[in-house]
Amino acid sequence: MENTSTMEIKVGIMGYGNLGRGVECALKNAPDMRLAAVFTRRSPENMKILTPGVGVYRAEEAEGMTDALDVLILCGGSATDLPVQTPKYARLFNAVDSFDTHARIPAHFAAVDAAAREGGKTALISCGWDPGMFSVNRLYAGSVLPDGKDYTFWGKGVSQGHSDAIRRIDGVLNARQYTVPIESALEAARSGKNPSLTVREKHKRECFVVAEEGADRARIEREIKTMPNYFDEYDTIVHFITEEELKRDHGGIPHGGFVIRTGKTGKNGENSHVIEYSLKLDSNPEFTSSVLVACARAVHRLNAEGNVGCKTLFDVPPAYLSPLSAEVLRRTLL
Repeated sequence: MENTSTMEIKVGIMGYGNLGRGVECALKNAPDMRLAAVFTRRSPENMKILTPGVGVYRAEEAEGMTDALDVLILCGGSATDLPVQTPKYARLFNAVDSFDTHARIPAHFAAVDAAAREGGKTALISCGWDPGMFSVNRLYAGSVLPDGKDYTFWGKGVSQGHSDAIRRIDGVLNARQYTVPIESALEAARSGKNPSLTVREKHKRECFVVAEEGADRARIEREIKTMPNYFDEYDTIVHFITEEELKRDHGGIPHGGFVIRTGKTGKNGENSHVIEYSLKLDSNPEFTSSVLVACARAVHRLNAEGNVGCKTLFDVPPAYLSPLSAEVLRRTLL
């Protein structure tokens, strides 16, 4: 594989949960990048990572290691971690996150942009598959077929962000949330007839919750079903189960989904077209981690050009995501 540069990009990971471990694995497949540090809120001395010779540090030590890293990948949750962490660290590092609360992206962008510009750094937010890869496909498809409609379906699969939001409810020990597309709505979108579908008509949400002993289950269920930006617009089913049942029946983290664009062309719109992009993922966090690593490469390149501030995947030239040179990309992919 021919790289665009012989210089290794030194990457740090902030948070070593499912996403952080996935980033570590993805870096092993990045010929131009290497893991330089892992930061955790847990006790570093009790942490064992996969990469020999890489230091594990307390989260607060990151601020003193700005010269050791080219990019910091933030692997916290969107509910409470990233709104605080990304603006904090974007002043100090080129940074990448997977913030996925769609309704709050404009506010998050503004906070991160101000911080990154203050520090002369570049930050790329909301990198994953939705927001992220799905967003780019919606942009491309809508540009090609302006007379049409977008339809996005997620699942069936485990949503990390929604599961994390449930786990933060008082009295909840653990949880998995599945997003389930409604098959009749999916087929209606694929028909090319441009149906109008509400959020509730397209998906349902199914939650499997482990509650503390003696916790008010009715309150927990009510808090889940009424949670803004997560569950309040959906038909939501809540099951209370044991930790053993959760590990036995819901141990994996699969996901996937579809972006569909239907549109018309011709003098009188007589020709119909359907564009569909789909993902089927064995591991939601590992795929998201792979997107984050590609985006870290892009952030490093943008910053080297003096392009500072907050960015999204809409602002990234596709070639900046790849380790291949422009010449190789033209010869092999174009």
